[in-house]
Amino acid sequence: MNPKSALPWRSITLALVAVGLIVLGLGGWLTPVARLALSPLVAAQSWLSERYQAIQFYLTAPRDVNELMQRNAELEAEVAHLQSQIIELQQQLGEYRVLAALLDFARTFPDYSYLSASVIGRDPSPFVHYVHIDRGSDDGLRRGMPVVSQQGLVGRVAQVTANAALVQLITDPEVSINVRLQPSDADAVLTGSVTGDVSLTMIPQEAKVQPGDLVLTSGLGGNYPPNILIGQVTGVRTRPFDLFQSASVQPVVDFNRLSIVLVITNFQPVDVSPLIPTPQAP
Repeated sequence: MNPKSALPWRSITLALVAVGLIVLGLGGWLTPVARLALSPLVAAQSWLSERYQAIQFYLTAPRDVNELMQRNAELEAEVAHLQSQIIELQQQLGEYRVLAALLDFARTFPDYSYLSASVIGRDPSPFVHYVHIDRGSDDGLRRGMPVVSQQGLVGRVAQVTANAALVQLITDPEVSINVRLQPSDADAVLTGSVTGDVSLTMIPQEAKVQPGDLVLTSGLGGNYPPNILIGQVTGVRTRPFDLFQSASVQPVVDFNRLSIVLVITNFQPVDVSPLIPTPQAP
């Protein structure tokens, strides 16, 4: 056969084969064959990709780890700084609230002059109840000046140095304060104790006293200004054959959380002890 005459038949054959392959491909008949033929190539490509990623991680990991560690340290330092700022702001907010309450107290008693002081220490002895404040004689403090907080009466100045003072709390066992009960308007005497409990004595037997009554300074005796809140009656003890009633009191001041107090500087206590008659010996 002439080669020139066979050439058109080859072209026709190749065209028919190509059309047949296209038809088979479109019909999905060649998919298993293609998958079988390409699976080694896909496996080889996956193997090469895994090795490439492993080499790339090996080369870049130390740098990334160092950067992450440095960034983590920076974030930890920033968090610590923010936490310290939060604590400082909380402390400032607490001090602001205390000062605002003290200002309200001062407005309630405008006739007195006040000097603020910070509590800087407490007496370690369990038998006495004192706190130390950071104001002294250089600031005008004198022995006997009353000390109050935003809630009510704290005590009075017992000892003074140039830059500090010792405040005797109303819970001290040596304390004795003349008070008045509301609403009964009955007089009584408030005393402290070694345990820190506060109680009332010398309540007239005819006085109608009940839990919830307010206890305020009466001003009698000249040691404290009148009408300063001390606490509330929590219980009353009365017996028919006793001359007086007694009662327990819950102070309004939380002495364990005292931080800032006010000293009433223009109140001068009066010493009436020389005027109290002493019993004559028989």
